[in-house]
Amino acid sequence: MISRRLPLLGAATAIVLAVAGCGSSASSETASEGATETAGGTTLAEIQESGVLTVGTEGTYKPFTYHEGGAGELTGYDVEIITAVAEKLGVEAEFEETQFDAIFAGLEAGRFDVVANQVSITPEREEAYAFSDPYTYSNGVIVTTADNTDITSFEDLDGKTTAQSLTSNWYELAEESGATVEAVEGWAQSVTLLEQGRVDATINDELTFLDYQKSTPNDAIKVVAETEEQSRSALAFRKGSDDLVEAVNTALEELRSEGTLTEISEKYFGEDVSAE
Repeated sequence: MISRRLPLLGAATAIVLAVAGCGSSASSETASEGATETAGGTTLAEIQESGVLTVGTEGTYKPFTYHEGGAGELTGYDVEIITAVAEKLGVEAEFEETQFDAIFAGLEAGRFDVVANQVSITPEREEAYAFSDPYTYSNGVIVTTADNTDITSFEDLDGKTTAQSLTSNWYELAEESGATVEAVEGWAQSVTLLEQGRVDATINDELTFLDYQKSTPNDAIKVVAETEEQSRSALAFRKGSDDLVEAVNTALEELRSEGTLTEISEKYFGEDVSAE
C-alpha cells in the first residue's frame, strides 16, 4: 500500500519525497507533465446539470478500490466514500478505472472530474491539483512479534533486522534508523519472516496493518511505535474546480458529523482512519 501514498516521516521526509512513492507516484506525475492538453476545472453546476460525477480510480488497490472476488462489483473504502459524497451532491458517481501511472494525466485531460484513490497530499501535488479536505489519516508503524520487548521506538531498530520491500518508502526509513534490511516482495512475506524469527521487525503503513488484522486477525504481531507525522489522503481535482471542491468538503463534513465516515472506516479497518 505504499505506491499511492507519500507518508511524511519526520527526519526521513526529504528521503521519502525523493523516492516519490517508489515509482508509481513519480511516474504518474511524469505522465501528467507530458499531457498535451489540460482541461479546465469542473464546476458544481456542470456536475449537477449532467447528474454524474466521473471518478478516476484504479479498481485494483484493495481495500480502497477493488473488485470483490476479482471480477465482482467495484467496491472499497474510497469507492464508498466518493459514492456517499456524490449522493450528497445529488448526483451519481460514475467510475472510470485506469492504472495509477496514468491517473493524473487522465484527470488533467478531463477524462474524469475527481480522483478517488488514496492520493496523499504533498506540496508538489498541491501546486498542480486542488484537494478536498483529507478523509484518511495514517502513520508509519513498526510491527514486531507480540512477545518482543526490545523494540519500542525507531531508535531501537539500530542494529536490528527489518523486512522491507526494496522499492518501498519504508526501506529508506529502516536504513536511516540503523536497521539491516532483509528484502521481501511485500507485507505478507514480511509477516512470515517476522513470525519465523528471521527478522526483528518490519515498517509499513498503519493502514496495511489494520487491513491485515481486519481480514486475518493475528495475535502474534503488534505495533510498537509510529511516526510522528501523518500521511493525509484526499480527493484530487483539476485546478479551477473551486466551487466543486467546496461542495465536496461540505459533503465530507456532513458525512463526518453523521458518523458515515467512521462507519465506512470501521468496516474496512476496524477503527476510524478518517479522523486525525
